[in-house]
Amino acid sequence: MRFPVSFLQAALPLLLILAGPADAREWNVVKSSGTIIAATEGGFQPFNYYEGAKLTGFEVELGEAIARKLGLKLEWKVVPFDAQLAALQQDRFDFAIASHGYTEERAKSVDFANPHYCTGGQIAARAAGPLTVTALSGKTVGVQLATSYADAAKKINGIKEIKTYKGDPEAFSALRAKKVEAWISDKFTVKATLDKNPKAGIVAGDLVFVERVSMILRKNNKELADKLNQALADLMKDGTYRALSEKYFKEDISCRS
Repeated sequence: MRFPVSFLQAALPLLLILAGPADAREWNVVKSSGTIIAATEGGFQPFNYYEGAKLTGFEVELGEAIARKLGLKLEWKVVPFDAQLAALQQDRFDFAIASHGYTEERAKSVDFANPHYCTGGQIAARAAGPLTVTALSGKTVGVQLATSYADAAKKINGIKEIKTYKGDPEAFSALRAKKVEAWISDKFTVKATLDKNPKAGIVAGDLVFVERVSMILRKNNKELADKLNQALADLMKDGTYRALSEKYFKEDISCRS
């Protein structure tokens, strides 16, 4: 599911963070530059991932559509998910669109735009395995590091052990190899993974929680947040959002309630 990135691609985010703070960019600076800089992970199919050397996915295409609405070019930064909050606080990019679910802890560090989809954390396991929250008692569970799914797993009583992995592909591989007994991730990622691996013997179980997912940006950058929110609203009105949602999920995944 994750396309291997080059050493330089993988090392760049760390080099950027170690380089020290950059100048913050308010909306007027972004607008006058003609380019908005966005970060994503590049390893979270079907939201942001590589097809060969091409970065694509629902959030990638949505981010590019938002930039067009704003009359701007878009420059992508591919940054590991667990490094994005720190890099954003150091103004390494203007916003991130990488499936950040809202949490009170994250909101202490960054601001959230309006949600661009709603989802939930879902259990996946073998057909005879733990497919409900109650059944996870006494079991070993795999999750991606620094995600809301990892946080949710920590709150489930009775789990024997939580093993963290760099990404969902690694967590899924651990489940297939019986290194863990269940995997918790985004319900759409679980579906896409199982659709691509129909002979793996893994099935989807219950939702652990419901999640509202948004772009994140530096705190108190209100005008930029307003522009992102307006562009997203415009895309929802003109049918662009629905078309992208149908393309990747065959349904509208917006937060309608």
